[in-house]
This record gives sequence, C-alpha cells and structure tokens, in this order.
Amino acid sequence: MSRKCSKTGKKTVFGNTRSHSMRHTRRQFKPNIQKKRVYDPKTKTYKVIKVSTSYLRTLAKRMQEGKKV
Repeated sequence: MSRKCSKTGKKTVFGNTRSHSMRHTRRQFKPNIQKKRVYDPKTKTYKVIKVSTSYLRTLAKRMQEGKKV
C-alpha cells in the first residue's frame, strides 16, 4: 500500500536535515494521507478513498457547493 493521494498525487519526497553545524542527513517528507468514506450518487454506495488532508478541505468545499467530487 503506497503512501500516495489518489486525487492530488502527493507522495513521499526526500530532502536533507541540516543541523546547526551544517551537517546534512537524508530524511523523508511524508504526506498526511487519510482514508475518507465518500458517497457516490451514481452507484448509490459509499467508496473509501485515500486522500491528503489538503484535498479534504477542497472536498468539503466542493460537496457544500454541490459540485462533482
């Protein structure tokens, strides 16, 4: 199971940790992925999608406006 958002495509990226002495070691920046249960009006069922929390805000906004998810 990959740590990737199904809508935005956000995934783990790599970078460096820089200490005060300017040493650098590799580290990971992981996206905040959550499972969200969303209603699909076409099939009249609920689907579980893995999305980032930044997309959850967009999802809530779209559902409030009645737009396509």
